Amino acid sequence: MLGTMPHSAPSALSTNPLVRIRGDLGVERRATRRGPLPPGSKLPSIARTERMRRDPLAVLLPAYEKHGPIFAIRIFHAIQVFMLGPEANRFMLVTDREKFRWRDGSLGDLIPLIGDGLLTTDGEYHDRAREIMVPVFHRERIAAAASVMTDEAERALRGWRPGHRIDLYDWTRHVAMRVAMRALFGLDPDRARVDVAATFERGLSFYEREYFLQVVRGPGSPFARLRRVRRTLDQIILGEIARRRRAGEAGEDILGLLVEAEDGEGMRFTDEQVRDQALTLLFAGHDTTTSTVAFLFYELARHPDWAERLAAERHSVAGDGAPDAAQLFGQLPELAMAVDETLRLYPPAWIGPRRAAEDFEFGGYLVPAGLPVNYSSWASHRLPDVFEDPHSFRPQRFAPDQRAKLPKGAYVPFGGGPRICIGMRFGELEMRAIAAAILRSFRLDLEPDWQMRIRVRDSSA
Repeated sequence: MLGTMPHSAPSALSTNPLVRIRGDLGVERRATRRGPLPPGSKLPSIARTERMRRDPLAVLLPAYEKHGPIFAIRIFHAIQVFMLGPEANRFMLVTDREKFRWRDGSLGDLIPLIGDGLLTTDGEYHDRAREIMVPVFHRERIAAAASVMTDEAERALRGWRPGHRIDLYDWTRHVAMRVAMRALFGLDPDRARVDVAATFERGLSFYEREYFLQVVRGPGSPFARLRRVRRTLDQIILGEIARRRRAGEAGEDILGLLVEAEDGEGMRFTDEQVRDQALTLLFAGHDTTTSTVAFLFYELARHPDWAERLAAERHSVAGDGAPDAAQLFGQLPELAMAVDETLRLYPPAWIGPRRAAEDFEFGGYLVPAGLPVNYSSWASHRLPDVFEDPHSFRPQRFAPDQRAKLPKGAYVPFGGGPRICIGMRFGELEMRAIAAAILRSFRLDLEPDWQMRIRVRDSSA
């Protein structure tokens, strides 16, 4: 029957506690009485915490080498359990995913901005919402967005000149946000009354620069500014949904598809649920394309032989024109390999924070309910016992015959199992479309003596 999903998840704008307690010493003490906690560094260490913030791989990879696929590290005042490698990834993402909660991990901190979407909900509510959304992201549905992606990339490339310097991360972010305005919300970036993407980025700045000030909730605080951003986004998105309902035309963009989406029993989203899912998609995709394209061309500048191979492949398929969605998905295998290798080396979501929903055992160790548990695609993708020469850019490792040899759970840039990123195909299409547009006319070089430094954000965002 036709109906709307119940709001079983708490409201995104409900009152938040003044302080969120991360550590639970009682949980740790109960665990040691019942069985051994995972091995690792459980004593407080400011130096370790700072190393973890600045260079997680320098902490996680030696810990894996010493302890194996499960270990514990005290970060600030809380023990964090890490599970790395193919078997651990499958345990967390596929075979035993019900033992973990997303919302109770640090992802829950995103609720004031993005609400109760797929990223911040669990259980039946999440699974029902995903069932409604799956048809929205069928390949034939998202194929129409390829022309938008190519158009925005080529528009932005008009300002490029040989010999000029470009910050590729900022350039790609600008392109990706314009694509989101058009493909997600159906808005013209040049004519919209309020720039949804720019407003959303102001909200993201709270998590990137002011995350640890979230305990301050008074007027004029960073959190108060975040709430204002959310109210502005509510006005824009809910207003657009209402306008479409009055007109009787939902539209062919993703927002419109969400408005009309329903599951096999006729269950649909409410307007507020459509808003939350749209904001979640905007969040999930905002940095995926940006960082991947930037890292791809960083590696191509260091491996010009691969840059020439990709340019030649693109020309052989599309000539002087732009490849369409079918060509981007199926006729540019070397570009796909290069993008996949970039996602292996530099996965946008470097960590997957969860919280144990129940006691469980893994690798002979007990993890009690309540402890934070994390998988890290970044660290798992750099394990030498899984990937040969793991720190090197080698797209050929994703040739079909080589990819088939990878253990299940080895490669998880988009997560895995029933909660694998629902917008994965959209993201892959966008990365390839923007990369193909650049390869059509340009080759990029690194600035002499320039050294890349990767900054890990202070939150899971």
